[in-house]
Amino acid sequence: MTIARGSTQRGFPQGRRIATALLVSALAGTAPVACGAGAKVSQPDKIVWGRCPPPAEGQTRDPRLACGTLEVPLDYQNPGGVKIDVAVSRLPTAQPGKRRGVLLLNPGGPGSGGLGMPETMASTLSKSVLDRYDLIGFDPRGVEHSTPQSCGLRNPDVSGLFPYPAADGSITENVALAEAGAEQCADTVGKNLRYYNTANTARDMDRIRQALGEKDISYWGQSYGTYLGAVYRSLFQDHTDRMVLEGNVDPTKVWADQVAGTWGKGMADRFPDAARVAAAQASTLELGTNVAQVTRTYLALADRLDRTPVAIPGASASLDGALLRNMTYVLLLHDNTLPVLAKFWKAADNLIHGSTTAADTAVLKQVLADTPAPPGIPADNQATMFMALTCGDAEWPRDVGGYAARTTADRKKWPLTAGMPANIWACAYWNKPVEKTAEIVKGGPRNTLILQNRRDNATPWESGVGLHKSLGDGSAFVGVDNGGHFVYGEGSACADKATVRFLTTGHLPDEDVYCTDATQE
Repeated sequence: MTIARGSTQRGFPQGRRIATALLVSALAGTAPVACGAGAKVSQPDKIVWGRCPPPAEGQTRDPRLACGTLEVPLDYQNPGGVKIDVAVSRLPTAQPGKRRGVLLLNPGGPGSGGLGMPETMASTLSKSVLDRYDLIGFDPRGVEHSTPQSCGLRNPDVSGLFPYPAADGSITENVALAEAGAEQCADTVGKNLRYYNTANTARDMDRIRQALGEKDISYWGQSYGTYLGAVYRSLFQDHTDRMVLEGNVDPTKVWADQVAGTWGKGMADRFPDAARVAAAQASTLELGTNVAQVTRTYLALADRLDRTPVAIPGASASLDGALLRNMTYVLLLHDNTLPVLAKFWKAADNLIHGSTTAADTAVLKQVLADTPAPPGIPADNQATMFMALTCGDAEWPRDVGGYAARTTADRKKWPLTAGMPANIWACAYWNKPVEKTAEIVKGGPRNTLILQNRRDNATPWESGVGLHKSLGDGSAFVGVDNGGHFVYGEGSACADKATVRFLTTGHLPDEDVYCTDATQE
């Protein structure tokens, strides 16, 4: 998963809306999901292309990007019932005589919109790939322009859902907030929110395929989008062409085990990369001269902010331990933001000591600036859909005592995350999922490339290995000795070459590949 709105996109992650590069595991679900298409559904209408909705403030649209909507059933087992809209975008890049088909894109989340993803990917993909595919984006059901859902949450940021324990480790307040969040969604949206799950989103993808008139679709999914891709591949194997999955979720851990079982280790694996950057500037940042010292400084800083939050100059919010940790998570997603992260730590340290400089204020403003949602979209849409998907794909444990015990153990094992991943989430009080967790089909056509960094704080190395194991001979694995959540275009010519070759020729490596050529800060 990823954390802030926009953080799943390549480039500088902005904003305090923490979207999910994060977790998405798949609770070891072994029972098969309902059939791919559900009850018989009529052929979808063709998409009528026109102008795209305006983007968020400060963003622009490629004039070639066209958008339209597709009507789909809310419940595929009741296709004649309530209908919802799915917003789709198209960037025509394929060249006559070279076109293979469409490349459907998803940026992750859960809960991130993908209508503008074709523009983002067009700037990074090679001409040889663009010549072969038209790029297709979409806002998943319930997200942004696709019948957007809202629980009316008082705190609209996804980061507000992350249950950091009290400074003394107590989860009493987390229990109350989790129950209140679930009740708020149940009272506001009702049981229909259960139909906004990953399996139904995959079914929507196949409706998009049909509406485009394509026999097959190729797919590129990032973060949560890797789980969505694996579910689509399992439900619609006969219509899956080439699939690239980057920054991966282990589908046997969705979602409670992905959060509790991998987040702490992912942060522990990745944090030293940033600590080394800070240590290299010890004379100016004064955070420590080596990884161990910087780590101790950071943990002490987080603990102090847990106990005594401090006001942020020019802002209504305060800096507490949760916000420090959440923004650290976001800035660890890319190598090029590690220098900013080191300066952010210094600014936070100066803030609590009352010695903030103009440079510190500039860094705080840069890192903590809120990224606006697209016009007309509920402020809490991403947070609502984050809960809908993570709680609706699989059941979570419901015993409060178990969460308390696991949180205590997690705080000791993984101090960087302070027990948050193992803590109680709103999912413990959520309505029962409308269907069983999707079963991921092993084997099948060898048509999936898995890209995974060694030190990925959002979806750790083990998650990529787990997905590869789940798909078996149907996938090939390319691992990179690098940090961060993204692989393609992040400094490894080895990984980039394997990706381009696969998308243009269909060739997958015969054996697992381990790339050691990534450029690092």
